[in-house]
Amino acid sequence: MLVIGFPTGALQANCFVLAAGEGEPCVIIDPGQDAVEPIEQALRKHRLAPVAVLLTHGHFDHTFSVTPVCDGNDVPAYIHPDDVAMLSDPLKGISRESAAFFGGNLEMREPSEVRELTDGADLDLAGLKISVDHTPGHTGGSVMFRSGVQEGGRLVISGDTLFAGSIGRTDLPGGDHSKMLSSLQNKVMTLPDDTVVLPGHGPTTTIGRERATNPYLLQLQDVRDTVHTKSAAAPHRGL
Repeated sequence: MLVIGFPTGALQANCFVLAAGEGEPCVIIDPGQDAVEPIEQALRKHRLAPVAVLLTHGHFDHTFSVTPVCDGNDVPAYIHPDDVAMLSDPLKGISRESAAFFGGNLEMREPSEVRELTDGADLDLAGLKISVDHTPGHTGGSVMFRSGVQEGGRLVISGDTLFAGSIGRTDLPGGDHSKMLSSLQNKVMTLPDDTVVLPGHGPTTTIGRERATNPYLLQLQDVRDTVHTKSAAAPHRGL
């Protein structure tokens, strides 16, 4: 699998291009601010033809270039329905302070074709099998994308659900810390340790590394171990 990644815009959101190999179809994930030119350069360099844009969530630092990229290549954008409103009204997903920084005006519009992502969906795009995990918490419509094979080479594009050493903030509109913890417990902690994590910001990591060092995952592990210990010590009831 060919994986190309680079940070975009003032907030350095990671954009990824995935393909089976050089000269093949590809998918583009999270084209943020100032992403159009580096995407075009990557497509030319590796002779790639985009077939879709996938969005991990609706925040503008991950979606700002989605319309020029989609409409310029005549491809659809995929996003969870809970975040689709942010494609045309990005201020829905940011704080008042951030909105004021942009003068209360941040203009975007939806691409010509928008398709909805659902939890558990298996996408067959550009010769790649991509599974969708709905991971609300950072936003209501946050998702992660899993790809690769069981024998090795597994990866997850985690968006702003999981970072190296941290997790996405939950204090913005649509954020929910309890849902974030549930997403981490049920969708992140269940992944194999050798899964490579391509996060929405910052460096690449692995699930095993995060399970061993990420304070938020360690906290969840401590809670789970405590629950299991209490359950094992409880007297049996009934038959």
